[in-house]
Amino acid sequence: MSYASTVPSPEALLPSLAPNEIVPLLIGATVDEVERELVLQTLARCDGNRTRAARVLGLSVRTLRNKIREYSADGIDVPHSEHAAAERLQSGMSFD
Repeated sequence: MSYASTVPSPEALLPSLAPNEIVPLLIGATVDEVERELVLQTLARCDGNRTRAARVLGLSVRTLRNKIREYSADGIDVPHSEHAAAERLQSGMSFD
């Protein structure tokens, strides 16, 4: 079985809201705010797995990493995988 087959489809990650229920939530938000929320929620639903989240979002891992760095620099809490968090704690690295 290939790794790609274990990646959930974008539809599987979406809440079960109809389009007429989603659009009012977006009105008044900037495109950057909507993108940031989508990235953060996708990371959370992928348990912080950046490779999986990038595939779901249709981004390269590098682009996702750059967005995460930008969000972290802005003081936004970004979901991290438990595996990565444990490795960083053991090595004394920060999450930035």
